[in-house]
Amino acid sequence: MAITPDGETLIVAESYAEQLTAYDIGEDGGLGNRRVWAPTPGDHPDGICLDAQGALWYADVGNRHCVRVREGGEVLATVELDRGAFACALSRGEDPRLYVVGQHYGDPESTQPSGRIVSFPAPAPGAGHP
Repeated sequence: MAITPDGETLIVAESYAEQLTAYDIGEDGGLGNRRVWAPTPGDHPDGICLDAQGALWYADVGNRHCVRVREGGEVLATVELDRGAFACALSRGEDPRLYVVGQHYGDPESTQPSGRIVSFPAPAPGAGHP
């Protein structure tokens, strides 16, 4: 989940519903006005982060990628991995980078660790609150 920079909207990844869902955050901290922020047909968003241009990145374990999407569902970019993508985060400041936590998933168990953090150039730095 992530909170927008203005602190007024919470966005959550609903993996099995194949969507990103937004809620308004009330002054008392209560949530209301539930709505689909972006559908993600065929994808199962997991970890998410917001960028300074108002877009959101989500990690998808089964499809082994991270996707940058705008509210409404327009796909802006995709980065592919050789393993499941579990979480993502953006650096702040100049030369932004997208960091992705990945691990082999669904393969026969191995005695060798497969977790890895990889990074990619990003079009915008991080924003909001993870």
